Amino acid sequence: MDEASLYLALIHHPVVNKKGEIVGSAVTNMDLHDIARAGRTFGVKGYYVVTPYDDQIVLAGQIMDHWTKGAGSKANPARKSALERVRIVKTFGDACREIEAEEGREVVKVATSAAAGGNAVSCRRLRQDLTDNAPHILVFGTAWGLAEEVIDLCDYMLEPIRGAGSYNHLPVRSAASIYLDRLTNG
Repeated sequence: MDEASLYLALIHHPVVNKKGEIVGSAVTNMDLHDIARAGRTFGVKGYYVVTPYDDQIVLAGQIMDHWTKGAGSKANPARKSALERVRIVKTFGDACREIEAEEGREVVKVATSAAAGGNAVSCRRLRQDLTDNAPHILVFGTAWGLAEEVIDLCDYMLEPIRGAGSYNHLPVRSAASIYLDRLTNG
């Protein structure tokens, strides 16, 4: 896979809670680190953390500064190289505009969900599409998943990850790693 073609976005608002209501969620240290490290491992060019909340932007910035500029950058250069690809933005639209400005092409937006969707594309199909060099952004939701308004902005919905039984509530950082493996290794 061409490293320049794939980006990730983790949406913190708008997402839904277990009742299906639109909510916002908190940025977590684990999601910042683990998704950034998975992205770096699988050649992702950028990882967008999307939150409109100023206090969460400040918190994420402090964590990022520690690992990219502060003592953490010297103590763990591998983590620094992963976290340097994180970009904090207020909206999903901001992330898409940045990618399009950087790449000079419209970004293909791919939503993820644990719920089965009628028009979901397979990882195999998306892996084939990635070879055309158009930038793609794989979009993940926190809480109980992406709000419909974000899904509606996307060009595709990726097939859900299925486990051994009926339980289907993976941590978002695990789902990101599984999808990245499937998209890069077949």
